Amino acid sequence: MEIQKADIPSFELGRGEIERWRIALDEVGAVRFPGVATPGEVKAIQTAVDELSETFVSRDIRVVNGIPIRYGRHPDGSRYVQRFAFSSLYSDVLREFLHDPRFEPVRTLCGEGSRIGDREKDGVVINHYRNEPGSRYRQLGWHTDGLRDVFYGRLPGPMYNVGYYVDDSPVEKGALRFLPGSHRQGLFSMAFRKLYFLDTRPDPDEVVVEAQAGDLTIHDGRLWHRVALARCTGAASQRRTLYVPYLQGAYEPKDENSPTPFYHRLQFLAG
Repeated sequence: MEIQKADIPSFELGRGEIERWRIALDEVGAVRFPGVATPGEVKAIQTAVDELSETFVSRDIRVVNGIPIRYGRHPDGSRYVQRFAFSSLYSDVLREFLHDPRFEPVRTLCGEGSRIGDREKDGVVINHYRNEPGSRYRQLGWHTDGLRDVFYGRLPGPMYNVGYYVDDSPVEKGALRFLPGSHRQGLFSMAFRKLYFLDTRPDPDEVVVEAQAGDLTIHDGRLWHRVALARCTGAASQRRTLYVPYLQGAYEPKDENSPTPFYHRLQFLAG
């Protein structure tokens, strides 16, 4: 099947175009901001992520505030983290970058009263995809994040997934795929259109979002989306992203006594 590359709206990160961003998000479901991190910042973030993985492995951290940490193994047997939760609590570099004033327009887009949920939901998540033996995060099947709100006892509303690219993400590495307009679907379609996480098949209507290290993308979490299997293998397939929760409403921090949500049990069973 021929892959459709997404011609998603692209903007410079500034304060004067927030309504244009919002209109684009409402229409398409995703926008892109190229090069929001400098090459020096990208290198510092890459180093911070590597150091975080080493710390988690050495301390054998399995769960943070109720959220499981997902590990993989390189072909030589060494372990590495493939899904972090609450990562900004463990890294000054990540926390200071994500709270930089330059991203105030992103917070405004997500809502005037929004805040970065360093200690809420899953915190700042790092996903680390690799296509190699021992990897437990080669791809991610079709899903919406709206179902998570249902499990939390809430009706899904607009939700913006703010992602920072740690590595380049061309189509050869799998990349993010989504179904345009599916963020406007009803609850039945959100629940039953596809088999959550288990369905990894291409969809004729999917588009792929390519990005470079240092880019920022925002997509509505109610979209049906997935990450495809990379065509390349090993280090060439490495694809890491930071996902930052911008939240509104009551402050709901998690701690070491927080239970693991059913949503995560479902995802890990599928993986």
